[in-house]
Amino acid sequence: MAGHSKWANIQHRKGRQDEKRGKIWTRITREIIVSARLGGGDLSLNPRLRLAIEKAKAANMPADNIKRNVDKATGNLDGVVYEEIRYEGYGVGGAAIIVDTMTDNRVRTVAEVRFAFSKNGGNMGTEGSVAFQFKHCGQLVFAPGSSEDQIMEIALEAGADDVITDDDGAIEVLTPPAHFEAVKNALDAAGFKPEVAEVTYRADNTIDVEGDDAAKMQKLLDALEDLDDVQEVYHNAAL
Repeated sequence: MAGHSKWANIQHRKGRQDEKRGKIWTRITREIIVSARLGGGDLSLNPRLRLAIEKAKAANMPADNIKRNVDKATGNLDGVVYEEIRYEGYGVGGAAIIVDTMTDNRVRTVAEVRFAFSKNGGNMGTEGSVAFQFKHCGQLVFAPGSSEDQIMEIALEAGADDVITDDDGAIEVLTPPAHFEAVKNALDAAGFKPEVAEVTYRADNTIDVEGDDAAKMQKLLDALEDLDDVQEVYHNAAL
């Protein structure tokens, strides 16, 4: 199946994340704590925690830090209790935006998110106003030049929903969230290492945002991502 070009957007996002590497540990720490609190500290029974710890290791977080955060969440240490809150809204050109947060103070968080939207040309919507435009799925993206036939065969056999070849040659593998690990492990075992591997919210359709509007949209996304309580920002803008 063919799809629009996403490779440039993905590379751009990775570059922005690298620039903000100092905040990565904070976000991963919160994800570990919430994952362990909700699903327990047994990695064999908690796929969300396994994925969070995988991200922590990829970000070079020390093993002692990881263990301490799991212990904190499972009651072995006292710690702050975080709650997950989602906000939805619109950006420049009517692009849809989902903002996932983890916070110990929802009053502070909603005020900061609303201010970031309003200051940068966007506006917050009500719950459910844009979420229907996104699909919760596992996503693995392979660089242009990867073997489409081999990836498709392995991925579909392991439980993937779809394999999409984008206009620029990048290959996307989409999975149900529950099958993400199995598909990723099967592809890893065959020597296919994804550039992106995550359980995410993927837009069903994208909106082209160009020129000055693209710059304004990027400024809005940066403002949201820079907020301390924000974990992830999903959008359907093709910048």
